[in-house]
Amino acid sequence: MSNPSSAEARQDRFDHGMETLVGVVGEGGRRVIDALADINPEFAHQIVAWGFGEIYSRPGLPPRDRQLVTLGMLTALGGCEPQLEVHINAALNVGLTPVEITETLLHAAAYCGFPKAINATLVAKKVFGERDLLPVANQ
Repeated sequence: MSNPSSAEARQDRFDHGMETLVGVVGEGGRRVIDALADINPEFAHQIVAWGFGEIYSRPGLPPRDRQLVTLGMLTALGGCEPQLEVHINAALNVGLTPVEITETLLHAAAYCGFPKAINATLVAKKVFGERDLLPVANQ
């Protein structure tokens, strides 16, 4: 049995990552990758092959938990509203409810401040509106 060439292994990692990306993020993830293709195709490749093929597909956390962590970190970073939009959609895709998402963003306010949590919540409002999920019931 021969080892796959470096180019074949690279393509295999990309294919696995793209399967994970589309499964979690949906077509929004593919659009992000397509938007990078003409400016930095290697970066697009690494997001897919490493970010989703190696990290997101690891067995240690289920996809919904990975999305909770991602939402918290993007909120804490601030200035990541386009990525929050993608990942709020992804969170819904993997089974999180709007209440769980808004509770996550409320919880983030205690650690990263009201301005960042407000910005993230307004992104969630946009996504929920697009998906006909407003109003969100309080807990």
